[in-house]
Amino acid sequence: MAHYDFNAPRLFVDAPLAEGARIALDRAQANYLLNVLRLKAEDAVLVFNGRDGEWRAAVAVEGRKAADLVCVARTREQTYPLDLVYAFAPLKHARLDYMVQKAVEMGAGVLQPVLTRRTQATRVNLERMRSNAVEAAEQCGILGLPEVREEVDFPKFIKDLEQDRLILFCDENAPIANPVEALRKAVNEGWNQPAKFAVIVGPEGGFVDQERALVAAHERCIRVSLGPRILRADTAAVAALAVVQSVLGDWV
Repeated sequence: MAHYDFNAPRLFVDAPLAEGARIALDRAQANYLLNVLRLKAEDAVLVFNGRDGEWRAAVAVEGRKAADLVCVARTREQTYPLDLVYAFAPLKHARLDYMVQKAVEMGAGVLQPVLTRRTQATRVNLERMRSNAVEAAEQCGILGLPEVREEVDFPKFIKDLEQDRLILFCDENAPIANPVEALRKAVNEGWNQPAKFAVIVGPEGGFVDQERALVAAHERCIRVSLGPRILRADTAAVAALAVVQSVLGDWV
């Protein structure tokens, strides 16, 4: 059974959290609590900052359009996502929003846009990505926010990956059709020691042979397909991260 309180609204705040701490809300946050949710003085709000756990706070109204929050008690200790880098070829607008939200929900610790040969969208709005990550965390009871990194060329990304990081390379041309069995075998053989992982999903047009060769040269690379159907890149994010969670994440 879920141990989150989904009845109280949750809000990310970029401020230290401790008993009695007073958190000044910006205009948008105050408007959301007072006018959208219609909260009153002393109503409860759950707040988190990605560092100090989750706290129950009370609304302190400062006029018709302003409010602060006062921390009352910690409800959950801080937790963090896996050391899991989710590397993806950027998508356009709404589909990228969806992919970021689902990657956060599925436990990604780092969101890394990579520019491949067939990447269609080469400009990434990092602030929009961060906003979507925060929204997903607020809605789904997540305490640890992922790191959102700037886009990087695919060859440089592969070159800079640590050799002891286990890579799940999602490639529709891969001969391995059962990614769960392949990942479980690698884990049983000790490939995930230390516990660092990366999932790589390419663009709609797939990877070129030179890019496949770059990844295959990595010491701990598992090249797998995600089934008999060609998935859209945003769907592949959910499928690939579900594989990781089912084998070595917090589902087990």
